[in-house]
Amino acid sequence: MRAMQVNNSGQGPALIEIDLPQPAPGEGELLISVRAVGVTHTELNWYPTTYAKDGTPRKSAVPGHEFSGVVAALGKNTKGFEVGQEIYGMSDWFVDGATAEFCLTQPQSIAPKPVTLTHEAAATVPIGALTAWQGLFEHAKLQPGERVLVQGGAGAVGLFAVQLAHLHGAHVIATASQKNLRLVAELGADEVIDYKASRFEDRIGKVDVVFDTAGGDTLDRSWSTLNAGGRLVTIVSGLPDNAEQRVKDAFFIVEPSQKQLLEVASLLDSGALKTYVNAVVPFEEASDAYSGAVRAKLGYGKVVIVIPGN
Repeated sequence: MRAMQVNNSGQGPALIEIDLPQPAPGEGELLISVRAVGVTHTELNWYPTTYAKDGTPRKSAVPGHEFSGVVAALGKNTKGFEVGQEIYGMSDWFVDGATAEFCLTQPQSIAPKPVTLTHEAAATVPIGALTAWQGLFEHAKLQPGERVLVQGGAGAVGLFAVQLAHLHGAHVIATASQKNLRLVAELGADEVIDYKASRFEDRIGKVDVVFDTAGGDTLDRSWSTLNAGGRLVTIVSGLPDNAEQRVKDAFFIVEPSQKQLLEVASLLDSGALKTYVNAVVPFEEASDAYSGAVRAKLGYGKVVIVIPGN
């Protein structure tokens, strides 16, 4: 099968095309014929891309850990899905991803694809929507009526965080660039702040929850906005070793969840939740998609790679 692998040489393109053996599903696994894969630009620099779970080096990883496709084969004792069924989902960070004609996954990591979405649109959803869901509801324990600040409301995760918090009955405040203020307001933010024009901490008063997607100085300044009992979560990795314990405690990494994917699909099909395809990139230009060389179509949402021949 055709696949894209991380170029470990340090020279040339970020990804190189290679022919790999088509994987066979083991017990409890599914083989997916990939139709589209979402791009997370920072993935190539993450620890799981170059190391296995046991800490040993991992070379030539296949990136792309959110995808939409069709079940091509079932391993022994794999239940809940049928060959030919359209699905979407995400895979474990430490295994090869879906920037290939086929990938392996497990039933608990996928769900039936939202029927109203194309494969390209469905591939933009899993990581962003699950990150927002888990950050708001599992880690921050957001309650209806609480005030939540979403840092980066037009980002790939922030878009979902704004919508899900609004649907949950929270008062949503979000930061965004000037060009995206209207979009974020339309998605449900009660207040939208141009982060370049003013300091958010001077505008919003106290909040119950901060959902941080920006890190750095923005994260540092966000602590002062929390009221007594306020909670902060951040998804920005690469924290320094000397980071405060409260910052380390606030960081989390998204995990696959079939249950949540089912609920997200229902919201998408009902029209209550929206997703956006920033740009569609052919397989041959996958390296440009990861390097940021692809010209964005919208300026928000996710870039998607279309897999050939599937």
